[in-house]
Amino acid sequence: MKTVFSYAKPYKLLIGIALAFMLLELTVELMQPLVIAKIIDDGIIAGNRDQIIQYGIILIALSAVAFGAGIINSYYAAHVSQSFSFDLRKALYGRIQSFSIATFNKFPASGLITRLTSDITMVQQVLFMGLRIMLRAPLLVIGSMIMALVVNAKLAFYLVIVFPFLLIFLYVMVRKGVTYFSFVQRRLDRLNRMIQENLQAVRLIKAYLRGKYEASRFSEVAVSLKVDTVKAFRVMEIILPVLLFGMNLALLGVIWFGANEIRQGGAQIGELVAIVNYAMRMTGAFSMFSFIIMAYARSKASSGRIEEVLLAEDVREKEEIGEEKAVRRGEVVFENVSFTYPGTSRKVLKNVSFKMKPNEKLAIMGATGSGKSSLLQLIPRFYDATEGTVYIHGRDVKDWSLRSLRKTIGVVPQQSLLFTGTISDNLSWGKEQALQEELAGAAVKAQIHDTVVRFPKGYSTRVGQKGVNLSGGQKQRLSIARALVRKPSILILDDSTSALDVKTEAALWEELEREKATMLVVTQKIRTALKADRILLLEEGEISAYGTHEQLLESSELYKQIAKSQQEEEVDEYV
Repeated sequence: MKTVFSYAKPYKLLIGIALAFMLLELTVELMQPLVIAKIIDDGIIAGNRDQIIQYGIILIALSAVAFGAGIINSYYAAHVSQSFSFDLRKALYGRIQSFSIATFNKFPASGLITRLTSDITMVQQVLFMGLRIMLRAPLLVIGSMIMALVVNAKLAFYLVIVFPFLLIFLYVMVRKGVTYFSFVQRRLDRLNRMIQENLQAVRLIKAYLRGKYEASRFSEVAVSLKVDTVKAFRVMEIILPVLLFGMNLALLGVIWFGANEIRQGGAQIGELVAIVNYAMRMTGAFSMFSFIIMAYARSKASSGRIEEVLLAEDVREKEEIGEEKAVRRGEVVFENVSFTYPGTSRKVLKNVSFKMKPNEKLAIMGATGSGKSSLLQLIPRFYDATEGTVYIHGRDVKDWSLRSLRKTIGVVPQQSLLFTGTISDNLSWGKEQALQEELAGAAVKAQIHDTVVRFPKGYSTRVGQKGVNLSGGQKQRLSIARALVRKPSILILDDSTSALDVKTEAALWEELEREKATMLVVTQKIRTALKADRILLLEEGEISAYGTHEQLLESSELYKQIAKSQQEEEVDEYV
């Protein structure tokens, strides 16, 4: 919890103010039973009306001070907790954004969402409670006990004797609560993951009539969450009855022996009333303990999960001094490169070596799982090669700072991803502060400009979540335009034209051939591979063949089979 609550340090002054007013409110509350005792002994029993009025005014004044102190304390506690949660959420999200792909994949997306939402809300609530009641409750118990001893140590003994047992009981229950609520948060992660998967695949679920099946799966996970939550709350619910039972026993002892002391002249009625009052305040504070312990247990579990992200080990990026100027040579070299995904032992790439000169175009082909996308991910350093060296722009890729390297690369992923916002907003991802003319120019090259201008709002047309209101081909062309806007020296296209018709794809490649960029294109289409200067054929992570279309037809049996498996018109044209 230390790392999480370190984000409250900037608000030390405000925390101090909140605690000062909490202590003022507590002090006043502890003084009130003494004033009540004076009203009884010096006023009512003595028949002194002036004393009743005098102490009555003091009691009203103390109540007003406590009321004002409570309001001010609540204001500062709320301000600090809200500011703290904002800073923590911002830092956590920034940390996630800084992760390498390998580190990011260690955490399921649903778990990260839970940490950014409910976990942070939980620690925020505990900070607020800490400034408002979490410290006040135990201090009220201790203060009441001390004041009771001051009033009459003999009667207060019956309160003191119960306290150690209740303290031990609370310690045991806190430890149990932390463990159980950790289980609850993990169950919540699993539930969120299932919800996320089902919402993303809603069309597929409806198409295959799997609604009832998915509902039954959801019920199983939800039942597990319910069972663990009930178990955790059941443990917490034991706390209050036990605490109240112990305090009520002590209170009965105070009243029973207090009555005897009064009869024998060893105590005054006001003293007994004051001690009973302190005992009632202790009981009220103990009644809050179950709620406080439950919140603390959940907060400790949540803060531990947040710290997993904040303290996660990650690939340390090369330190940047100012802005490193990229020499855009566009050269790509793989030298005996092998790669294994973190946490696995199987090599997905084995001794891959090839060289691309600036502005060359390389088509990468191969069966599913042959390592095509894995090869591309080593260029912008989404992952680092396990063995061998990747050179970009004439330098070892590890010698580049990630910012400077990636500014020279345009990436079009296999799955076209668009963000909620306008078409202009999405294209501007390729280049911040890009002019509208630049966006339109990239759209023209990507064969999407004519489609966009036919929309009622043109480039101001809103794109739904993940581009839900656009076709697959439109999303692919917008993704390509987004990459072209930044005028990259290296352009990576990971099977990014699969949804385009033959005519549109041909026009697109005609435009791309004019681009001054080194291109790596993953494709399964022979007609697309023909546009490249070289073709790299991968088989189970190794280079099976490398050369031009004609050279591969002569030297590679696998490439011949791929060519023959194309549609009949493609075979007639190319074979």
